Amino acid sequence: MFAISRRAFSASLLGGAASLLAQDSEDLTALSLTEMSARVHARTVTPTQLVTACLRRIEIYNPKVNAFITVLREQALAEAKQLDEEQKAGKFRSALHGIPIALKDNIDTAGIRTTAASAVFDDRFPTEDAEVVRRLKLAGAIDIGKANLHEFAFGGTSATSYFGPVRNPWSLERATGGSSGGSAAAVATRLCYGALGTDTGGSIRTPSSWCGVVGLMPTYGLVPIRGIVPLSVSLDHCGPITRTVEDAALMLNTLAGYDRLDITSVEHAREDYVAGMNQPIGNLRLGIPRAPFFDWCDPDIAKAVEEAIQLLSTMTKGAKDVVLPPVDEIRLNGETYAYHEEYYKRSAGRYMLPTRRALEHGGDAKAPDYIRSLWKLELMRRTIDDTFSDFDLVVLPTRRHTPRTIDNAIKREENDKPRDPELENTQAFDYYGVPAISIPCGFTEKKLPIGLMIAGPRFSEGRVLALARAYQNATGWHKQAPPIRADTVVPKLAELDDQFEKP
Repeated sequence: MFAISRRAFSASLLGGAASLLAQDSEDLTALSLTEMSARVHARTVTPTQLVTACLRRIEIYNPKVNAFITVLREQALAEAKQLDEEQKAGKFRSALHGIPIALKDNIDTAGIRTTAASAVFDDRFPTEDAEVVRRLKLAGAIDIGKANLHEFAFGGTSATSYFGPVRNPWSLERATGGSSGGSAAAVATRLCYGALGTDTGGSIRTPSSWCGVVGLMPTYGLVPIRGIVPLSVSLDHCGPITRTVEDAALMLNTLAGYDRLDITSVEHAREDYVAGMNQPIGNLRLGIPRAPFFDWCDPDIAKAVEEAIQLLSTMTKGAKDVVLPPVDEIRLNGETYAYHEEYYKRSAGRYMLPTRRALEHGGDAKAPDYIRSLWKLELMRRTIDDTFSDFDLVVLPTRRHTPRTIDNAIKREENDKPRDPELENTQAFDYYGVPAISIPCGFTEKKLPIGLMIAGPRFSEGRVLALARAYQNATGWHKQAPPIRADTVVPKLAELDDQFEKP
């Protein structure tokens, strides 16, 4: 286990090694998780070869995008060697056998530092794996590293991190979105074949949209969150970030399932999401929730989404305008403060400035207001399926605006005025607790990715995946790769010293 240092990166460039490494690993890392799974099972490629290919790209590109806080080189190679032996014996644990995966660094890993991108947890080494990590290991997936994020998942840019901001591989001066920015950047830059993110207000879907990859937020309680550093337990979700819809379905097959020790976990009959993804979509009725989800959209985004809706209308029974329930009156910020209260009392100065300011106001939450919000949330989740009575799925922009530059994001987050993270279209679906996926649907004039969000009633993952896959295959936007290269120059950022104040 090690974190890549600037000195190690510089050494890797000697003698033009970076170009050779990029060329050697290009063919393997360019393929999707599903494609590599097929090759592993056909024994035409080994888990060690996959891990080695990813590690080579990490050496070159992680210093540019800052996607990883910790890279698990030795551990990943050791696990790959064991999985090689199982492969030779014809023993495959699952479709994820030997596939390198990244884990957001708020997801506990036994004996491996889990920081939540904060100095508060700089020396935190959990003793147990999160439940999702345990499931991935049993399935034969290989954890290749812990991905960077917005500190404590408490923001939507991934610019505020004790380990430095995550950079967007499509434009290195721009933010990735958050809070799962490192996970999305790692997948987009082909440093791994899939990643885990968490989503409380859009933290899987926003970075997936801005990095041009696929991000799935499952139904609340379908995927366990036990062993994940919480932001707001009543809203926290965990799900996959991948390059294709098929990859997301494969990962969900492993991740989904009841966990008796997780107070948020919901009992639900086992499903095969790959099979569900293959269901016909011709009879689906689409809803378009224009207000407020299309208000003040960037022109490029509005155009791309309208074109996507027009295409999807021809592939289904059509689309009509609909209205979704508002969530404005639900306030659960007291949950965040409840987790951080003791840490904040002991080590307030170790939090980054934007997080610290937000937590300063978290203690103002009143118990009666919080309880009333919980009642409203519970009623909404019990009745949300009724909203889908005369349509099956909704389609809308994942985000209405393109990402800010990292410099502008940091300036905004350090502003004296406390503010909620920019969540836009995504947050309502965390409150509804329904499945929602972001898939690529085009690019702006500046060549920045645009995301299309598809959502449905509770436990409609198969239907959501089916429509997403049909659109993906009809357009091919997911095949576009970021322009980042081994010789891409990393632009300088403004001075960041004031963002973190030492205690």
